[in-house]
Amino acid sequence: MPIKVKNNLPAKMIMENENIFMMDEIRADSQDIRPLNIVVLNLMPLKEDTEVQLLRVLSNTPLQMKITFLTTASYQGKNTPASHLDEFYATFEDIKHKKYDGLIITGAPVETMKFEEVDYWDELVKIMDWSETNVTSTLHVCWGAQAALYHHYGVRKYDLDKKLFGVYEQKVLHRKEPFMRGFDDVFLAPHSRYTGVSHEDIENCKELRVLATSEEAGDTIIMDSNGKKFFVLCHLEYDRLTLDAEYKRDLKKGLDIDIPVNYYPGDNPENGPLLRWRAHSEMMYCNWINYYVYQTTPYAWTLENEESSNS
Repeated sequence: MPIKVKNNLPAKMIMENENIFMMDEIRADSQDIRPLNIVVLNLMPLKEDTEVQLLRVLSNTPLQMKITFLTTASYQGKNTPASHLDEFYATFEDIKHKKYDGLIITGAPVETMKFEEVDYWDELVKIMDWSETNVTSTLHVCWGAQAALYHHYGVRKYDLDKKLFGVYEQKVLHRKEPFMRGFDDVFLAPHSRYTGVSHEDIENCKELRVLATSEEAGDTIIMDSNGKKFFVLCHLEYDRLTLDAEYKRDLKKGLDIDIPVNYYPGDNPENGPLLRWRAHSEMMYCNWINYYVYQTTPYAWTLENEESSNS
């Protein structure tokens, strides 16, 4: 997929080294094509790593996409240089007057806190409310999914006995739903979280439907009744070494952390982990872009964005 980003975005160079086609601004602007406008609210502390992970899984359709990275104005973490945020990120105030074809809201390492105690909660609520009218479809990931389930439907999160950490089997429940098209009956997905949501709470909400679930990890992929919101309670975007880095980081901090489940061959951290979820990850993002963004988004939104930019 030709993805349009700023020419000097570090993630662009990484993608090109992986032989993934990234389109620079000059070439994209010369094509008479209406690109899909996708905004990514990146709440992860290592923002540059998340940029690479998401651009990688978004790179497998022939559709041209223009990616806008969004950060919170009410809170700025210490793990990403301010110069990077200033050059490559916008804030909600910069884009709130525009329409977008798709929105991705990432996870965040704040899940043990009450939602209302998170520094940027009020700002996130504004963005989630704005997405109802200004975005065709929104994909919420991990804590971002829990936050949206809570805000839109009152579904509360609960603390797990210990961190859910590793690669777990997921069972597809509704294979005829286009979001799950091409999936095997069972697939693997990485999880890294201390909280979960109740299956009973999801089932009691008539607007929600579980598309995939796991005996160990609980409900994993959930959608609303019209395909406007998706809630992915795992990290299919993670690359091969993400869980490895988290495990070694927690060990270094002296935390009580188990070896990631079903991750290292022989459960031996000395063995390089196997990447066994990439195909389903790329399929899921491709299905979302194709069936719930591209097939349904209004072409006229481009004109609205141009008019609002000129006003």
